[in-house]
Amino acid sequence: MQSLGNFKLPQFFNYPPYFTLQPVRETREKQIQLWKELILDYCRSQKIFIIGMEEEFPLFVNPVIDNILTFNRLFQGLSREQFLNVLVSEGRAEWMDKGRKKCLILWLRIQDWADYILNFVRENGLENSVMTVEEIRSGMEFRGTELQGIDRGVLMRALRLLEQKGKVAIFKGSSADDEGVKFSA
Repeated sequence: MQSLGNFKLPQFFNYPPYFTLQPVRETREKQIQLWKELILDYCRSQKIFIIGMEEEFPLFVNPVIDNILTFNRLFQGLSREQFLNVLVSEGRAEWMDKGRKKCLILWLRIQDWADYILNFVRENGLENSVMTVEEIRSGMEFRGTELQGIDRGVLMRALRLLEQKGKVAIFKGSSADDEGVKFSA
């Protein structure tokens, strides 16, 4: 079985039709589902939050079968943009710019991130504690969790959602690095 680092690729990844848009609707829907799951699983396992359309992304190239997903639909074959658009339409990704050159991958939706943070705080007795946003991304308490290395923008959106629900208070610091968060009981 082929792998990318510590990520094991599914067996169908080496099947050439996987890289060719399938004409039969049911087959194409299954193909799209497989691509969506693969992109989300890979990004989650590697803690990838942003896919640059013009940058190399390992899933979009398969040297074993000499196949590649093109950058856009102007070329024949499947395009990266097609699969990312499906993720965007389902709320699992967002285009970061009008030119669609960078895509934010939400392997957990913002609400799911907010729930994860709240559960983590409760399970670890961190209610009524104060910490910086940077501590949440890289502090000892968060090592080995989904929050370690989280994209700052995704984290801030989840924290703002929790703030709207009265679960946290966000304090502005003199710089973005020292913004604080107080978790409510």
